[in-house]
Amino acid sequence: MRPSAYPPPFDSAEFVVEPSAPAVERIDVGILIVGAGPAGLAAAVRAGQLLEERPELRERLGDVPIAVVEKGKAPGAHLLSGSVVNPRAFRQLFPGLPTEDLPFRSPVIREGVYFLTEKRATRIPAPPTMWNHGNYIASLSEVGRWLAERAEELGALIVPETAATHLLVSGGRVVGVRTGDKGRGRGDVELANFEPGSELRARVTILAEGTQGHLTGVALDQFGLASRPQVWALGVKEVWEVARPLDRVVHTMGWPLRGGARHREFGGSFLYPLDDHTVSLGLVVGLDHTDATISVHDLLQELKGHPRFRRLLEGGRRIAWGAKTIPEGGLLSVPDRFHFPGGMIVGDGAGFVNVPALKGIHYSVRSGTLAAETALESVAPGRTAWTPGALEGYDEAIRSSYIWSDLERVRNMRPAFKHGFVRGALLAGAALNSLGRFPRGNLDIQSDASSYLVLGDRSLSYPSPDGKLFFDKLSSVYLSGNQTRDDAPNHIRVRREVPRVVAEAWVHMCPAQVYEIADGGREAREEDLVSVDVTASNCVQCGAITAKGGRLTPPEGGSGPEYSVM
Repeated sequence: MRPSAYPPPFDSAEFVVEPSAPAVERIDVGILIVGAGPAGLAAAVRAGQLLEERPELRERLGDVPIAVVEKGKAPGAHLLSGSVVNPRAFRQLFPGLPTEDLPFRSPVIREGVYFLTEKRATRIPAPPTMWNHGNYIASLSEVGRWLAERAEELGALIVPETAATHLLVSGGRVVGVRTGDKGRGRGDVELANFEPGSELRARVTILAEGTQGHLTGVALDQFGLASRPQVWALGVKEVWEVARPLDRVVHTMGWPLRGGARHREFGGSFLYPLDDHTVSLGLVVGLDHTDATISVHDLLQELKGHPRFRRLLEGGRRIAWGAKTIPEGGLLSVPDRFHFPGGMIVGDGAGFVNVPALKGIHYSVRSGTLAAETALESVAPGRTAWTPGALEGYDEAIRSSYIWSDLERVRNMRPAFKHGFVRGALLAGAALNSLGRFPRGNLDIQSDASSYLVLGDRSLSYPSPDGKLFFDKLSSVYLSGNQTRDDAPNHIRVRREVPRVVAEAWVHMCPAQVYEIADGGREAREEDLVSVDVTASNCVQCGAITAKGGRLTPPEGGSGPEYSVM
């Protein structure tokens, strides 16, 4: 049974509209950036730098030359990553700034890679892609806040608590976005505090929504930008206060994931020191697995029972939790074009993630920088971003950058693991040693929703919550600072009647306990249709449902998690 056989009630054309607001009711901006993540904020910073160098362009961009709309409560509120950061793109963006003034916690001094069984941890040689000498430990939430401050210093207007819901398209080109209403209740009724959305008109629109971006997906569909599917992983992360310091960056593979080809369980864990008494840990698992009872949140709880983790965490206190999807397809899944008439796609939305290196943040920053440079060139005298080919320079810049060369060398490593851990590791090693020349060509890649599901038994070993080391999903959602109103309109599109095995996959997959099978459904056969209940207010906007057969649309601006150290 495949989730792709039960598509959600969603049509991207619903979110493409003609601009209609009169001039007095719309907001005109020069460069509009959707999303205050590392890619979008890097674009804002670079645009601000260029406008300082070329003040004549500022006049062409109007009273608001740079605007960033962000659906979270503030910049950083929806940002989550491991994070060990390659500083290269930050140094390029801030060439005069000492590294110690960049928004990182500490350099990586020691590191170790371990293969886990249920009771043991065996240190193994780190693959060259995972060498982190010269990289830095960081909190992506903190990085986002720091970048936002730099962008504002350079004149960017940052508008938080604002969801971009529709692309404004006129004459076949994007001319801005429409933002979502606020203050609607269930059934879309207008509450006492109702505020209608606005039209933001722009010379150039940069989509920097991150993983599973709503308007990014709409643009990919409407302009036919992608011919191959993306594949995704789900990462669940916790931050802990601990009694004794962790002296190294730790990565693991193996347990609690199973290595057989029939399971298709790909992923691993990380454990990073943030300071002497704070660590971040998490588990990342590909969403193309076959067992419908795989729950990344519960696998992370199980992982914490391993002696290597338990010794560090016992007696400590969990202080933060979050979840996010990661695009894992690499070069095999990036769009055919990164620009469209009137705009560009940057960062995770374009799939710029190097899975074997566990890196993507510096690619986001670099792609945002390149997009800003292209945008400013397109609005120079005698040019417009709306003319055919005006933004092609962005594609050329990406393909001649280290983003492209890095991803080219590892392009076949992720799909190799669909054959199981052992065969995947052998193929991946050959690909790495040959700098991507072997295997020749491109391996086949399929969407996560098209993966065949069976009702397995992985959930039988998940530990029971004890409130000390192991935690349930609802207490974790509370720790995320989720601000979604209980009476807010439902922003999640899924079929409400699906085979039980598909419903079980959604129930287990979701780290926030959004989906439940209605009474009696869990006694049905796995192929029988059951009803699915949706508690949308639990959603932390991780994006997993979009990968696995549903569709996440933007909730009210300002809702969702409030990450601070993730």
